[in-house]
Amino acid sequence: MALVAGVEQQQAAPPRSGLGGLADLAGKDLEAVNAIILEHMQSEVDLIPQLAGHIIAAGGKRLRPMLTLASARLCNYRGRRHLPLAACVEFIHTATLLHDDVVDESDLRRGLATANALWGNKSSVLVGDFLFSRAFQLMVSDGSLEVLRILSDASAVIAEGEVLQLMTSNDTETTEDSYLRVISAKTAALFAAACRIGAVVAERPDAEELALDRYGRCFGIAFQLVDDVLDYSARQAELGKAIGDDFREGKITLPVVLAFARGNEAERRFWRRCLEDLEQEAPDLDRALDLMARHKALEDAMARAKLYGAQARTALHAFADSPARRALTEVVDFCVDRAY
Repeated sequence: MALVAGVEQQQAAPPRSGLGGLADLAGKDLEAVNAIILEHMQSEVDLIPQLAGHIIAAGGKRLRPMLTLASARLCNYRGRRHLPLAACVEFIHTATLLHDDVVDESDLRRGLATANALWGNKSSVLVGDFLFSRAFQLMVSDGSLEVLRILSDASAVIAEGEVLQLMTSNDTETTEDSYLRVISAKTAALFAAACRIGAVVAERPDAEELALDRYGRCFGIAFQLVDDVLDYSARQAELGKAIGDDFREGKITLPVVLAFARGNEAERRFWRRCLEDLEQEAPDLDRALDLMARHKALEDAMARAKLYGAQARTALHAFADSPARRALTEVVDFCVDRAY
């Protein structure tokens, strides 16, 4: 119980750093969501709450459930259905993190040992499955077939995105369109679903549902593109994080796709050696950064992130001005600005 109590203590205060108005808006609703998360990750099998508690406690800012809470507020919802659904969104996200770390053979997440590093791959996969099951229990308990459809469809798309990413893993011939397909499925689908269900529980018109879906989808793509850029950015070092983790793991992200496509044959041989063969030497990361600078790969990846961010903000024009709309707009700005 000591570990679970520790998780509860870490979850008690809503996260505020960098999220400003969104965290303020979520407020007590997020505390209620954290309590639901804690309740539903319990099991008589001791390993399940231990392992789930480890990754959930290290799970970051709760951005996706906060999007559900803020979207419901934007639609003037006054009930409580959005609370377990926000927890459901977080369970889906956490389950994908567990599976991601196994597939990527990752040892660290946000500076902490991953669950698979501590408990092994089999345990991580199975607890990820448990969290997916908890998510579906929460969906069914809501009683709305539309909510069930949106979240189950998103779960299927995320899984497809994971498989698609596996197919393009370490493949330097990956195109920009292919990469956008991966992040649209793997990241943006859950952002879109998290936002859209806020309109569903509020029984808003289809146009508002679709506007929130578009907001979440565009925001999710922008969010992932900025993550891609940050891995090669000096800003990452300023934040106390290592530069080049994606490079060392041979991940094909948009900066790589752009630099490879624009490079000469000697440069392409370099990328193939480093990312396909994973034969890397000490100076290789610096050379990769030089090539990205020469071909404006980071600059252009950020330009695409800004474009998707602008599209997300435009989608909110379907709603009247309100604190919720301003918070949802500001969090997009924060997402893009964190690269500077």
